[in-house]
Amino acid sequence: MAAKRFLTISEQLAEHLRRELARGRWNGLMPGKHRIAKELGLNNKTVESAFIQLEKEGLLVSQGAGRRRLIQLPDYFGSKRILRFAILFHDAEDRGQSYLVKLQDELVRYGHAVVSPSQHLVDLGMKAERVARVVERTEADAWIVISASSDVLEWFLAEKRKVFALFGRRRELPIPGVGPNKPDAYAAATRELIRLGHRRIVLLCPPERRHPEPGASERAFLAELASQGIPVGSFHLPEWDGSVESFYQRLESLFHFNRPTALILDEVRLFAAARSFLAAYGVRVPEDISLVCTDYDAWFNWCRPTVAHLRWDTGPVIRRIVRWASNVSRGKPDLRQVETPVEFVSGGTIGPPGG
Repeated sequence: MAAKRFLTISEQLAEHLRRELARGRWNGLMPGKHRIAKELGLNNKTVESAFIQLEKEGLLVSQGAGRRRLIQLPDYFGSKRILRFAILFHDAEDRGQSYLVKLQDELVRYGHAVVSPSQHLVDLGMKAERVARVVERTEADAWIVISASSDVLEWFLAEKRKVFALFGRRRELPIPGVGPNKPDAYAAATRELIRLGHRRIVLLCPPERRHPEPGASERAFLAELASQGIPVGSFHLPEWDGSVESFYQRLESLFHFNRPTALILDEVRLFAAARSFLAAYGVRVPEDISLVCTDYDAWFNWCRPTVAHLRWDTGPVIRRIVRWASNVSRGKPDLRQVETPVEFVSGGTIGPPGG
């Protein structure tokens, strides 16, 4: 888990000034640093550091030493409210994801505040009633919920909360959202494994991807197996409760009773855990078993053999959420769901079925 980063005094001041600029407190010229320092009880050096930050963001323009800075607000600062967005992470690892850190930075750059509860969805057991208690005690105008179950998203809708679904079981719900369009890539990965000769292919994914029924990507995986004449059963999409202990127990049972020749792992952490399990038992990749990860991580670049995975660009995801936040701040309805492209990248972790 990434260490939590706290804002410095100058960064906190920059955020305060950004919000004051957005609501139109000052126009034309920015008050001098001496006035701001005296008003807020800060030293001139802290105020100057905050001013420099706002210059880098293009909100202030220096006019030379001894002269007040010019206020130059971009178009996105007009006719909107400044809101507090809460991000409800799926798990602890999400907090360190670089694209989610960038998302928070972008929301702040647009003048908003970002908070996140200390508990995440896995902590809360993906239970709507427990999520409700967290939401009630969190001061927020709108929510960004990551990889949530349909029950959790339906609760937000029933409560008429302003909410955005990042990933998760959003497709059948009237909720704004974004995520990679993975079903075709799942099918492509499965098709490639079958072409190599695999039939005992297992997809391991969290419970919220299997219940109350398999998600679109999981259905694409099962459909591809069936289309190739492979009888589909619980072996291919096995049950486990989402905990570390249950994951390893499921791997133990798979390799003890009906050993798979290929594993598709949903999420990088499951891929890493599976490789650790296989290494401990001397199972070679890809000689004895093939592995595919349904996500990408930068550390894959250091892996040998190279990792077979699904790749997608996080840029459109961030832009879609920022656009929704802008619409919410202006009171503009926005329920659009966006699917971003995904490709299957073959790698050295897959090969013909082994011994």
